[in-house]
Amino acid sequence: MTSHFLRTALVLGLLSAIGPFAIDMYLPALPSIGQSLSASVGAVQASLMAFFISLGIGQIIYGPISDMVGRKPPLYFGLLLFAVASVGCALAPDIQTLVVLRFIQGLGACAGMVVPRAVVRDLHTGHDAARLMSLLMLVFSVSPILAPLAGSLLIESLGWRSVFWAVTVAGVLGLALLATSLPETRPPAQRVDSSVGSALAAYGVLLRDRHFMGLVFIGAFGISSFFVYLANSSFVLIDHYGLTPREYSIAFAANAASFIGVSQFTGRLSGRFGLVPVVKVAVTGYAAVMAGLLVLNLLGMDQLVVMLPLMFIGYGFLGLVVPTTAVLALDDHGAIAGTASALMGTLQFVTGAVMMALVGLFVDGSARPMVVGIAGCALVAFVMARGTLGGSSRSPSA
Repeated sequence: MTSHFLRTALVLGLLSAIGPFAIDMYLPALPSIGQSLSASVGAVQASLMAFFISLGIGQIIYGPISDMVGRKPPLYFGLLLFAVASVGCALAPDIQTLVVLRFIQGLGACAGMVVPRAVVRDLHTGHDAARLMSLLMLVFSVSPILAPLAGSLLIESLGWRSVFWAVTVAGVLGLALLATSLPETRPPAQRVDSSVGSALAAYGVLLRDRHFMGLVFIGAFGISSFFVYLANSSFVLIDHYGLTPREYSIAFAANAASFIGVSQFTGRLSGRFGLVPVVKVAVTGYAAVMAGLLVLNLLGMDQLVVMLPLMFIGYGFLGLVVPTTAVLALDDHGAIAGTASALMGTLQFVTGAVMMALVGLFVDGSARPMVVGIAGCALVAFVMARGTLGGSSRSPSA
């Protein structure tokens, strides 16, 4: 493994982590934001959902633009918009203003979500792409593992507004990293045939590609189960189970560490068994564990000592599902990798926002709505995998 390969993974992972950083640092602050701004649980969760919705919508725009003008200009614009909106969030006087600014912040952050995936496809395919994607996710893990703990420490000492000043700094550092450490991977010669018309045509091709769409939605419902956890876990673990914000951050980081740690086996396992078999086994294990958690909860075992170990195991399986489905989905669409990555991201984040909203309708202060939402998403991902890959004729190395 060359130093250039590792450096590319480091840069892409850090750029990808800026948006999630603005989510993960923010999670321990949700209860205190509600108290500070005299807002209900639903109103505070709306600020999180607004961020997710804009993350999804914005990718539809950034992806084709990155095919037309190159990968770096959209990243510059997105990171600058993210930094400016973060300052606004830090100064927000009420929950309505915060929701609007979080939406704008998400529009900036999504550039860092969609473009790095396209860069991976610019550089590699197949096994090498899976290896780079898993390394990218290892760097990306800095956010879900460390950000909640850092957020809780900031909240305890400086209040929830300090979280947004911290993510402003992250945005500025991202701009510096982009300017100094990432070369353009889509040269002008490859942009000649890219236009608004070709982007619309490409979306038509992708939407008609059942294999692509199936893979996207396997990943979408897998990620959505984690989004349901994001939106509800701080209220469930802090208010229902009585953890402190710092204890919650440690519990959240453990699940993120499982997800990221297991994802590092993606390259090795796909090289030995193929990407398709890895997806099948991983999504089956994920659905089985989360369905087991739901059954235990329905039987009355509403205990943290039951939930956390099963979440840890389940999100480990999910760590294999997400990178493999992304690589498989993009493999056949190198010429429109930015557009394909954008559609994938949009569908995944919009699906996640819808599932968060659905679960939010049934919030009752207990863990059950969250558990039902997580298990439901995992089971849908399993069904999608059976339908999409059950009779796959793709080569084992695919």
